[in-house]
Amino acid sequence: APDAKSYEVMDRLKVYRFSYFYPKKFQKVCYDGGALPNLKSSWFAILELPFFLLFQFLHIGWIIKKEKIDMIHCHWIVPQGFFSSIFKKIYNIPLFLTAHAGDVFLVLNNPLLMPFGKFAVSQSELCIANSKATEKATLAIANGSTPVKIIPMGVDLDVFNGQNQDKNIKKKYNIDGPMLLAAGRFVEKKGFKYLIKAMPLILKKYFETKLIIIGFGPLEKSLKDMVAKLNISDSVIFPGKMSSADLAKYFAVSDVFIGPSIVDDSGDTEGLGVVFLEALASNTAVVASRVGGITDFIVDRETGLLVEQEDPEDLAQKIMRLLGDRKLREKIAYKGKKYVEDNFSWGKISEQYLSVYKEVLNI
Repeated sequence: APDAKSYEVMDRLKVYRFSYFYPKKFQKVCYDGGALPNLKSSWFAILELPFFLLFQFLHIGWIIKKEKIDMIHCHWIVPQGFFSSIFKKIYNIPLFLTAHAGDVFLVLNNPLLMPFGKFAVSQSELCIANSKATEKATLAIANGSTPVKIIPMGVDLDVFNGQNQDKNIKKKYNIDGPMLLAAGRFVEKKGFKYLIKAMPLILKKYFETKLIIIGFGPLEKSLKDMVAKLNISDSVIFPGKMSSADLAKYFAVSDVFIGPSIVDDSGDTEGLGVVFLEALASNTAVVASRVGGITDFIVDRETGLLVEQEDPEDLAQKIMRLLGDRKLREKIAYKGKKYVEDNFSWGKISEQYLSVYKEVLNI
C-alpha cells in the first residue's frame, strides 16, 4: 500500500512488499474493496494489472533466491499460486496452496483462468481450503491431481472474547434501543444493501434501533445514498475503518451482528467469513446468509440464525426475532462462542498448519 514499508520485521517475520506503479499513491489494483471489485470499477486498475502481475512474479523469484527459501506456502491459486508453481519447478522446492474462495470461484467461472488454476493446484503437494464450500470448488479444479484438506482461518481469542465492553460507544451514537452491527468491505458479495433495505421494516416495530456498519470500500457512496433515500440516516451509522481492537469493543456491546452476504455476479462469496467467527467469539448473537463457508459454523437456531440471501424481509424477521427473544439471543450467543473457542482458536489452527509444514518438509 502507498504508506507501507517495502521491508520490515513483524513478530520475527520478514515482510517484503512490492510496488508496481509510481507514484505509489496511484496504485489501484488492491486496497479498499480488494482486487476483484477494483478491477470491475476502475479502468486505471485494469491498466495497471499487467504491471502488478509482472512485478509480483519478479518479486517472488527474487525473495526465494535472496532468502534461500525451503518451502513456499502460497495464498490464492491465481495469480500468485501460478507464479509460485513456476518457481517450485525452477528451484525444486515444495509448494502448497491455501484457497480462500474468491480465487477458486473466479477460476471456476472463467475458462481463460482455468488452465492456470489447474496447473498451480497440480504442482502443489497439498491444497488447503478454508471451508467446505472452498474445498468443493478446489476439488473441482484439482480433478484428482492434488489432495485437498480443510484448515480454516483462526480467531484471536485474546482480542475477541466479549469482555472488553465500552459503554461509551452507545453514548457516542445516542443509542437507547437495540444496537445492530455489521462489518466488512463495502463490496457486492457482502450484501449490505439488503440489510439497509431491511432497516425500515425493523424500525416499524423497534423504532429506537440503530445499525452500525463498519468498513470501507468502493460501494460506500452508494450505500450511504441508499440510506439517505430511505430516510433512515438517523438510524444507520458509518464509522469508517476500524482496528481489530476497536472492532472487538463494538462486538462486545452489540445486541446482534448481521452478515447479509450473497453470491455476487462473478460467483464469489464468503469462503469462510472470519468476521462472523470474531462476532461469535465476542458472545454476540449472529444472523447470517446461507451461503459459502458460513454454514460450516452457523447452525440454524443453534449457533446463529440463517437467512436466505438477497431477502430483506427474511433478514428483518430474523433480526426482530432475536430482538424480541432475549433467551434465544443469549442461547445462540453462548453456543456460538463455545463452538469458536473449541474449533477456531489460533492455537489449534496453528497446530494443524505446523503438522502440514512438517509433513511437506519431511521433518
